Amino acid sequence: MADIIKLLPDHVANQIAAGEVVQRPASVVKELLENALDAGATIIKLIVKDGGKALIQVVDDGVGMSATDARLSFERHATSKIQKAEDLFNLNTKGFRGEALASIAAIAHVEMQTKPEVDEVGTHIKIEGSKVVFQEVAVTPKGTSMAVKNLFFNIPARRNFLKSNQVELRHITDEFHRVALAHPSVSFHFYSNGSELFNLPDDNYRKRIVHIFGSRTNEKLVPVEEETPIVKISGFITKPEYAKKSRGEQFFFVNNRFIKSPYLHHAVVAAFEGLIKADTFPGYFLYLEVDPGSIDINIHPTKTEVKFDDEHTLYAILRSTIKHSLGQFNVAPALDFEHDQNLETPYEFKNKSAIQPHVTVDADFNPFQETVKTSFKPTYQKQNSKGWESLYVGLESKMGSIDVGNSISFESDTITGSIFEGEKEVNESVATTFQIRRKYIVTSIKSGMVVIDQSRAHQRVLYEKFLKNSTVKEAVSQQLLFPFTVTFSRSEINTLREIQDVLLSIGFIFEEIKDESITVTGVPLLVAESEVGMILDQLISDYQQEVNGESFSQSDILSKTLAKTLAVKTGEVLDDQSQIALVNDLFACTDATVSPFNKPVYITITENDIDKKFI
Repeated sequence: MADIIKLLPDHVANQIAAGEVVQRPASVVKELLENALDAGATIIKLIVKDGGKALIQVVDDGVGMSATDARLSFERHATSKIQKAEDLFNLNTKGFRGEALASIAAIAHVEMQTKPEVDEVGTHIKIEGSKVVFQEVAVTPKGTSMAVKNLFFNIPARRNFLKSNQVELRHITDEFHRVALAHPSVSFHFYSNGSELFNLPDDNYRKRIVHIFGSRTNEKLVPVEEETPIVKISGFITKPEYAKKSRGEQFFFVNNRFIKSPYLHHAVVAAFEGLIKADTFPGYFLYLEVDPGSIDINIHPTKTEVKFDDEHTLYAILRSTIKHSLGQFNVAPALDFEHDQNLETPYEFKNKSAIQPHVTVDADFNPFQETVKTSFKPTYQKQNSKGWESLYVGLESKMGSIDVGNSISFESDTITGSIFEGEKEVNESVATTFQIRRKYIVTSIKSGMVVIDQSRAHQRVLYEKFLKNSTVKEAVSQQLLFPFTVTFSRSEINTLREIQDVLLSIGFIFEEIKDESITVTGVPLLVAESEVGMILDQLISDYQQEVNGESFSQSDILSKTLAKTLAVKTGEVLDDQSQIALVNDLFACTDATVSPFNKPVYITITENDIDKKFI
């Protein structure tokens, strides 16, 4: 039998490795930023064009590389971070596998300029699809500049799977936030299509958070601090009143590396138990420092998931630390049954002595005397009752001209039923619907009855209404007497600008959109003024997290969100008229069988089904 197993060529192997390392432009941004940090950079510039599809460039002032190191850095498994296998369990750097640059160079046009501080000239290298186009000496400043152009130029199938420029830019921004939050001592600059998005000076953790998420974030933060032999915890949590319905500002950093940990997230949510609603999530920026030998960070290609040696202890410490911070800063409610506010002494009476009360008794007081002698003697004048008949003189003649029987109508009791045969009922209307468990509406049909989920039915009705309004642009808006301002982060404001046209077609009216706030002057008819902030938060979150960015339009995404937010919930009581109106509106929809999220709206129970239960 002929040999059929062959070694793959290097460029094919690099393209396969690139599938694990480079999933989208944000993956390239992550790798290049981490390389710049490992090089000891103090100023890092990130420049992208067309959502990273056309250009991703990272410029740093790090140590730079010699000509040999620059050429060798694009080879597979070439790294300066580890020398032996044991080093994998004592890592203090970001990149260590030596696959990033080789994988990126296999699927893009890469251009590097680098120079160490001690050298007079640097190195300029161009690589296209793992092939070195040229390498020469160049005059360049200290540090390294990496430019990645035309991502996936030789793999068109992968390029076609990329989302729109706005979606890819949001993913890049998320990666930029994660790196910038972990290293506040490094100055970061972020440019997109020639405009500056972020200019972050080197500062402390709190100011770095405020610079990224807006000045209003400062008042939301509660500091967290704890140091134990196992872990050192620092950072901030947001106050319970600022909890959101979406997973937004939630960041874990272990040894200055961003991670995702559902287990630790559960510890944070458990600490907020009783302070926030069940369907909301708190924000947190938590920095954990542990022994590098106690974690394994190489269990996932993107290195965002880590494995701890003792997760249970870490869970307990994190939960108790957050509870302590909430109580220490008077965020958590406290009950002291031994404290009596009536015994508190005001500040102005602190140095004053108590005054002895004086009691005086009137020895001449006699309750049986007609005249009471007291220190306070009110005088009463007896009214003369004579002549009261004159008050009614002439009234009889006036009353004679009034037809009391024709001018006054008496309200009679409504007869709702009768127990005697032959007596006609006044109210002949019969209710055709009724509510079960404040969740389902039951109505009768010819073949039996229909059980309707009231929340899903209302979602379907509102969804089609909002979708129609956004399509034909005939939404009715109610003007607010007093416009109000809602604050957001810069990335959220950019999202609002993207969906502004759709929001206007639905019924929202914005007077002004600034860098960190938006002024609302009009809202759709079904939206309450008190819910605008929560609804806009949900709209932004759903639009940002929509995985099918290209398959569904903005109108569809926002109509679903509005329908889900404004629909009646399970547990709400509906009167007979509301039940009938909801049933009629539901069966007037184009597709009444499923909700906007493809869940069944109603079930039908036929007469035969009922008969079978009595067999």
